[in-house]
Amino acid sequence: MPRGRYSLHDPHDHTPLAEEHFHCAPGPSGWRYVSQLTTPSGDHAGSVDLVLDDLGRPIRCELNAGSWQVRGAALDGVTWVRTDPAGTQATEGNVRAHAFTGPSPAFLVATARLLRLAPAASATRVRLVAFTDPVLAPRTLDQSWALISRETHATDNGPLTVDEYQVTALDTGEQHAVHLAGDVVLAAPGIELEHLESPPSVFT
Repeated sequence: MPRGRYSLHDPHDHTPLAEEHFHCAPGPSGWRYVSQLTTPSGDHAGSVDLVLDDLGRPIRCELNAGSWQVRGAALDGVTWVRTDPAGTQATEGNVRAHAFTGPSPAFLVATARLLRLAPAASATRVRLVAFTDPVLAPRTLDQSWALISRETHATDNGPLTVDEYQVTALDTGEQHAVHLAGDVVLAAPGIELEHLESPPSVFT
């Protein structure tokens, strides 16, 4: 069960945004990721609880940020309920999309798990609903993902396979690289792996 800490920063000016303390693990029916976020000053900033089924679809997604809450799942595309800080109003949304995304590294692992790309295969288009800080506002976006390379490195804990993806935002054409090892993000824009207590899990 990988357990560790990511630092999140603005990918443009590198302003520190948060630290995300996480643990994740595959299970008999899929994969689960749980994390707590803190601000650079150490205050609680939110949480992520994401559960995927064996095909990589989100069967539960619960996000908290600034007293806002979102609960969602794959249902007729993806469906969610967003609740305001006072807890007096809840709005439901539904989009014909494949999955959710957001600032958390969990969503990069989840998208890669959903697509299951092969090295050098054609890029695959995916529609996602992003929940953006600070109020978890939903936004639908389209990306294309391509698995550029897969390399195996020798480590003290055995071989480590690292996948490099090229992710393209289809509305702007902006491209960036994402490096994953199993269910851990090694590098991505705005994300740095600061500490890892145990090796990444290997998906079968």
